Amino acid sequence: MSLRPSSTQNSRRMRRLFFSALFSQLRLLWPIFSGILVVMVGCGLVIGRMEGWSIGDSLYFTFVTGLTIGYGDLTPKTGIARILAMIVGLSGIVVTGLVAAVSVQALRSTSESNEL
Repeated sequence: MSLRPSSTQNSRRMRRLFFSALFSQLRLLWPIFSGILVVMVGCGLVIGRMEGWSIGDSLYFTFVTGLTIGYGDLTPKTGIARILAMIVGLSGIVVTGLVAAVSVQALRSTSESNEL
């Protein structure tokens, strides 16, 4: 039974270190994240305006496309809207890559702190 509390304390410490490193990385990259999100939402709203969609449908399309899910229930018909949809999709790939990179860096930092 004496191993249980130290194991619990160690896992709590690891979680704290991970989230501390994660939020530190996110603060550092927040201008990039916010800029990409503004581009995505801006393009999505322009697409929605061109296609006659509501704001809710436009945002839904933007994030479904940006997360590379792309259900296909809303699809742009005009050429310019399709080009903007490609920009939204590529921006979503960049955001996903940044989130993965930040998470890996936080895990690496946590692992290095745990070794000390």
